[in-house]
Amino acid sequence: MNSISDPGIGDCVDAASCAAVRPVWRVRAGAATRCDDAVADEVPVALVYNGISHAVMLATPADLEEFALGFSLSEGILDSPAQCHGIDVETGPDGIAVMLEVASAAFARLKEKRRSMAGRTGCGLCGIDSLAQVRRSLPLARAPAGVDANAVARALQSIGGGQALTRRTGAAHAAAWCALDGSLLALREDVGRHNALDKLIGAMARSGLRPGAGFLLLTSRVSMEMAQKAAMAGIGLLAGMSAPTLAAIEAAEDAGMTLLAFARGQGFVCYTHPEGIGLAG
Repeated sequence: MNSISDPGIGDCVDAASCAAVRPVWRVRAGAATRCDDAVADEVPVALVYNGISHAVMLATPADLEEFALGFSLSEGILDSPAQCHGIDVETGPDGIAVMLEVASAAFARLKEKRRSMAGRTGCGLCGIDSLAQVRRSLPLARAPAGVDANAVARALQSIGGGQALTRRTGAAHAAAWCALDGSLLALREDVGRHNALDKLIGAMARSGLRPGAGFLLLTSRVSMEMAQKAAMAGIGLLAGMSAPTLAAIEAAEDAGMTLLAFARGQGFVCYTHPEGIGLAG
Protein backbone atom coordinates (compact mmCIF):
# COMPACT_ATOMS: atom_id res chain seq x y z
CA MET A 1 0.00 0.00 0.00
CA ASN A 2 1.21 3.52 -0.74
CA SER A 3 2.77 5.45 2.13
CA ILE A 4 2.42 9.10 3.05
CA SER A 5 5.69 9.83 1.25
CA ASP A 6 4.03 9.02 -2.08
CA PRO A 7 2.99 12.40 -3.58
CA GLY A 8 -0.06 10.73 -5.14
CA ILE A 9 -1.51 10.07 -1.71
CA GLY A 10 0.59 12.01 0.78
CA ASP A 11 0.71 15.67 1.72
CA CYS A 12 0.88 18.77 -0.47
CA VAL A 13 3.95 18.20 -2.66
CA ASP A 14 4.94 21.86 -2.87
CA ALA A 15 3.83 23.88 0.13
CA ALA A 16 5.47 26.94 -1.38
CA SER A 17 2.86 26.97 -4.16
CA CYS A 18 0.12 27.20 -1.51
CA ALA A 19 1.67 30.20 0.25
CA ALA A 20 2.96 33.68 -0.40
CA VAL A 21 5.85 35.50 1.28
CA ARG A 22 5.18 38.90 2.84
CA PRO A 23 7.50 41.30 4.73
CA VAL A 24 6.59 41.68 8.40
CA TRP A 25 7.87 43.12 11.64
CA ARG A 26 8.45 40.34 14.20
CA VAL A 27 8.49 41.49 17.82
CA ARG A 28 10.05 39.30 20.54
CA ALA A 29 10.75 40.50 24.07
CA GLY A 30 10.29 44.10 22.98
CA ALA A 31 12.76 43.87 20.10
CA ALA A 32 11.49 44.35 16.53
CA THR A 33 13.04 42.58 13.54
CA ARG A 34 12.19 43.03 9.86
CA CYS A 35 11.82 39.66 8.09
CA ASP A 36 9.77 37.65 5.62
CA ASP A 37 6.80 35.51 6.64
CA ALA A 38 4.99 32.75 4.71
CA VAL A 39 1.22 33.27 4.54
CA ALA A 40 -1.25 30.57 3.49
CA ASP A 41 -3.11 31.28 0.26
CA GLU A 42 -6.88 31.04 -0.01
CA VAL A 43 -8.82 31.62 -3.21
CA PRO A 44 -12.46 31.38 -4.29
CA VAL A 45 -13.15 27.92 -5.70
CA ALA A 46 -16.39 27.31 -7.58
CA LEU A 47 -17.73 23.77 -7.94
CA VAL A 48 -19.57 23.54 -11.26
CA TYR A 49 -21.70 20.49 -12.08
CA ASN A 50 -22.55 19.87 -15.74
CA GLY A 51 -22.15 23.59 -16.40
CA ILE A 52 -24.11 24.83 -13.36
CA SER A 53 -22.27 26.46 -10.46
CA HIS A 54 -23.45 24.97 -7.17
CA ALA A 55 -21.11 26.28 -4.47
CA VAL A 56 -18.20 28.67 -4.02
CA MET A 57 -15.78 28.18 -1.15
CA LEU A 58 -12.54 29.77 -0.05
CA ALA A 59 -9.88 27.08 -0.16
CA THR A 60 -6.17 26.43 -0.44
CA PRO A 61 -5.41 26.10 -4.18
CA ALA A 62 -4.11 22.52 -4.11
CA ASP A 63 -5.63 19.06 -4.58
CA LEU A 64 -8.76 20.65 -6.06
CA GLU A 65 -9.88 17.62 -8.07
CA GLU A 66 -9.85 15.58 -4.86
CA PHE A 67 -11.63 18.43 -3.08
CA ALA A 68 -14.43 18.45 -5.66
CA LEU A 69 -14.84 14.68 -5.57
CA GLY A 70 -14.72 14.48 -1.79
CA PHE A 71 -17.20 17.33 -1.37
CA SER A 72 -19.55 15.67 -3.85
CA LEU A 73 -19.41 12.37 -1.93
CA SER A 74 -19.57 13.80 1.59
CA GLU A 75 -22.51 16.06 0.71
CA GLY A 76 -24.47 13.27 -0.98
CA ILE A 77 -24.37 14.79 -4.47
CA LEU A 78 -22.73 11.61 -5.75
CA ASP A 79 -23.55 8.14 -4.51
CA SER A 80 -20.17 6.80 -5.62
CA PRO A 81 -17.02 7.98 -7.43
CA ALA A 82 -18.27 6.18 -10.55
CA GLN A 83 -20.96 8.87 -10.96
CA CYS A 84 -18.22 11.42 -11.68
CA HIS A 85 -17.22 11.10 -15.34
CA GLY A 86 -14.58 13.82 -15.40
CA ILE A 87 -13.08 16.81 -13.58
CA ASP A 88 -11.36 19.84 -15.11
CA VAL A 89 -9.79 22.78 -13.24
CA GLU A 90 -9.92 26.22 -14.85
CA THR A 91 -8.09 29.21 -13.37
CA GLY A 92 -9.44 32.70 -14.06
CA PRO A 93 -8.85 36.25 -12.82
CA ASP A 94 -11.51 35.93 -10.11
CA GLY A 95 -10.67 32.47 -8.83
CA ILE A 96 -10.73 28.81 -9.80
CA ALA A 97 -13.61 26.83 -11.31
CA VAL A 98 -13.64 23.06 -10.87
CA MET A 99 -15.83 21.62 -13.60
CA LEU A 100 -17.40 18.22 -12.86
CA GLU A 101 -19.20 16.07 -15.38
CA VAL A 102 -21.59 13.88 -13.40
CA ALA A 103 -24.12 11.17 -14.14
CA SER A 104 -27.63 12.21 -15.10
CA ALA A 105 -29.17 10.78 -11.91
CA ALA A 106 -26.79 12.80 -9.71
CA PHE A 107 -27.36 15.94 -11.77
CA ALA A 108 -31.14 15.56 -11.56
CA ARG A 109 -30.89 15.26 -7.77
CA LEU A 110 -28.71 18.36 -7.65
CA LYS A 111 -31.11 20.37 -9.80
CA GLU A 112 -34.02 19.38 -7.57
CA LYS A 113 -32.10 20.61 -4.53
CA ARG A 114 -31.36 23.90 -6.31
CA ARG A 115 -35.05 24.39 -7.18
CA SER A 116 -36.03 23.96 -3.55
CA MET A 117 -33.56 26.74 -2.65
CA ALA A 118 -34.78 29.21 -5.27
CA GLY A 119 -35.58 32.67 -3.88
CA ARG A 120 -33.77 32.07 -0.59
CA THR A 121 -30.89 34.13 0.76
CA GLY A 122 -27.60 32.65 1.98
CA CYS A 123 -27.49 29.70 4.33
CA GLY A 124 -24.90 28.64 6.85
CA LEU A 125 -24.73 25.04 5.68
CA CYS A 126 -24.01 24.45 2.00
CA GLY A 127 -26.95 23.00 0.10
CA ILE A 128 -29.32 23.15 3.09
CA ASP A 129 -32.57 25.07 2.78
CA SER A 130 -34.49 24.01 5.91
CA LEU A 131 -33.80 23.18 9.54
CA ALA A 132 -35.16 19.67 9.01
CA GLN A 133 -32.28 18.92 6.63
CA VAL A 134 -29.51 19.85 9.06
CA ARG A 135 -29.53 16.56 10.97
CA ARG A 136 -29.53 14.28 7.96
CA SER A 137 -29.91 10.53 8.00
CA LEU A 138 -26.48 8.91 8.09
CA PRO A 139 -25.34 5.45 7.01
CA LEU A 140 -24.14 3.04 9.70
CA ALA A 141 -20.39 3.46 10.21
CA ARG A 142 -18.81 1.00 12.64
CA ALA A 143 -15.18 1.22 13.76
CA PRO A 144 -12.89 -1.45 12.28
CA ALA A 145 -11.47 -4.12 14.57
CA GLY A 146 -7.85 -3.72 15.57
CA VAL A 147 -7.53 -0.03 16.48
CA ASP A 148 -6.39 0.73 20.03
CA ALA A 149 -4.93 3.59 22.03
CA ASN A 150 -1.41 2.79 20.83
CA ALA A 151 -2.46 3.19 17.20
CA VAL A 152 -3.96 6.61 17.91
CA ALA A 153 -0.80 7.67 19.76
CA ARG A 154 1.37 6.56 16.82
CA ALA A 155 -0.75 8.59 14.39
CA LEU A 156 -0.54 11.65 16.63
CA GLN A 157 3.23 11.34 16.77
CA SER A 158 3.50 11.12 12.97
CA ILE A 159 0.96 13.67 11.72
CA GLY A 160 3.20 16.71 12.13
CA GLY A 161 5.66 15.31 9.61
CA GLY A 162 3.02 15.40 6.90
CA GLN A 163 1.84 18.97 7.49
CA ALA A 164 4.10 20.85 5.10
CA LEU A 165 1.75 23.82 4.68
CA THR A 166 1.19 24.13 8.42
CA ARG A 167 4.93 24.10 9.08
CA ARG A 168 5.41 26.85 6.50
CA THR A 169 2.47 29.11 7.44
CA GLY A 170 0.85 27.92 10.68
CA ALA A 171 -2.55 28.51 9.09
CA ALA A 172 -3.80 25.15 7.83
CA HIS A 173 -5.91 22.29 9.15
CA ALA A 174 -5.09 18.69 8.32
CA ALA A 175 -7.11 15.52 7.85
CA ALA A 176 -5.21 12.22 7.82
CA TRP A 177 -6.18 8.65 7.00
CA CYS A 178 -4.44 6.13 9.23
CA ALA A 179 -3.94 2.38 9.00
CA LEU A 180 -5.13 0.10 11.80
CA ASP A 181 -1.70 0.29 13.43
CA GLY A 182 -1.66 4.11 13.31
CA SER A 183 0.69 4.62 10.38
CA LEU A 184 -0.34 7.53 8.14
CA LEU A 185 -1.46 6.57 4.65
CA ALA A 186 -2.81 9.88 3.33
CA LEU A 187 -2.98 13.49 4.49
CA ARG A 188 -4.49 16.65 3.06
CA GLU A 189 -4.27 20.25 4.30
CA ASP A 190 -6.36 23.35 3.74
CA VAL A 191 -7.12 26.65 5.41
CA GLY A 192 -10.64 25.25 5.95
CA ARG A 193 -11.10 22.16 8.10
CA HIS A 194 -14.10 21.00 6.04
CA ASN A 195 -12.04 21.45 2.87
CA ALA A 196 -9.16 19.40 4.27
CA LEU A 197 -11.54 16.54 5.07
CA ASP A 198 -13.22 16.70 1.66
CA LYS A 199 -9.80 16.63 -0.02
CA LEU A 200 -8.86 13.57 2.00
CA ILE A 201 -12.14 11.79 1.18
CA GLY A 202 -11.56 12.53 -2.49
CA ALA A 203 -7.98 11.26 -2.31
CA MET A 204 -9.16 8.05 -0.65
CA ALA A 205 -11.83 7.49 -3.29
CA ARG A 206 -9.39 8.02 -6.15
CA SER A 207 -6.66 5.81 -4.69
CA GLY A 208 -8.88 2.98 -3.41
CA LEU A 209 -8.17 3.41 0.31
CA ARG A 210 -11.01 1.59 2.07
CA PRO A 211 -12.82 3.55 4.83
CA GLY A 212 -13.44 0.31 6.72
CA ALA A 213 -9.72 -0.43 7.08
CA GLY A 214 -8.44 2.47 9.16
CA PHE A 215 -9.38 5.62 11.05
CA LEU A 216 -9.54 9.38 10.55
CA LEU A 217 -7.41 11.87 12.45
CA LEU A 218 -8.26 15.60 12.40
CA THR A 219 -6.15 18.44 13.74
CA SER A 220 -9.28 20.58 14.18
CA ARG A 221 -12.26 20.56 16.48
CA VAL A 222 -14.98 18.05 15.62
CA SER A 223 -18.23 19.74 14.63
CA MET A 224 -21.44 18.11 13.47
CA GLU A 225 -20.61 18.65 9.78
CA MET A 226 -17.24 16.93 10.20
CA ALA A 227 -18.86 13.91 11.84
CA GLN A 228 -21.52 13.81 9.13
CA LYS A 229 -18.97 13.99 6.31
CA ALA A 230 -16.96 11.17 7.88
CA ALA A 231 -20.05 8.98 8.28
CA MET A 232 -21.14 9.66 4.69
CA ALA A 233 -17.70 8.43 3.59
CA GLY A 234 -18.14 5.22 5.59
CA ILE A 235 -15.58 6.09 8.27
CA GLY A 236 -16.32 4.40 11.59
CA LEU A 237 -13.64 5.87 13.87
CA LEU A 238 -12.87 9.58 14.04
CA ALA A 239 -10.20 11.09 16.28
CA GLY A 240 -9.97 14.85 16.70
CA MET A 241 -7.12 16.70 18.37
CA SER A 242 -9.44 19.42 19.65
CA ALA A 243 -12.90 19.48 21.25
CA PRO A 244 -16.14 18.04 19.88
CA THR A 245 -19.51 19.74 19.86
CA LEU A 246 -22.62 18.16 21.33
CA ALA A 247 -24.20 17.91 17.88
CA ALA A 248 -21.12 16.04 16.60
CA ILE A 249 -21.34 13.59 19.50
CA GLU A 250 -25.02 12.97 18.79
CA ALA A 251 -24.37 12.47 15.07
CA ALA A 252 -21.58 9.99 15.80
CA GLU A 253 -23.76 8.15 18.31
CA ASP A 254 -26.58 7.79 15.78
CA ALA A 255 -24.20 6.62 13.03
CA GLY A 256 -22.52 3.99 15.20
CA MET A 257 -19.22 5.89 14.89
CA THR A 258 -16.56 5.84 17.59
CA LEU A 259 -15.69 9.48 18.30
CA LEU A 260 -12.49 10.44 20.08
CA ALA A 261 -11.51 14.02 20.87
CA PHE A 262 -8.79 15.89 22.77
CA ALA A 263 -6.44 13.32 21.21
CA ARG A 264 -2.99 14.47 22.30
CA GLY A 265 0.18 12.62 23.21
CA GLN A 266 -0.79 9.28 24.72
CA GLY A 267 -4.39 10.14 25.58
CA PHE A 268 -7.84 11.00 24.29
CA VAL A 269 -11.44 11.22 25.42
CA CYS A 270 -13.88 8.68 23.97
CA TYR A 271 -17.40 10.11 23.57
CA THR A 272 -19.29 7.41 21.66
CA HIS A 273 -19.17 3.67 21.02
CA PRO A 274 -16.13 2.83 23.21
CA GLU A 275 -16.19 -0.75 21.96
CA GLY A 276 -14.72 0.55 18.71
CA ILE A 277 -11.47 1.43 20.46
CA GLY A 278 -11.34 -1.66 22.69
CA LEU A 279 -12.92 -0.06 25.76
CA ALA A 280 -15.76 -1.47 27.83
CA GLY A 281 -19.20 -0.23 26.85
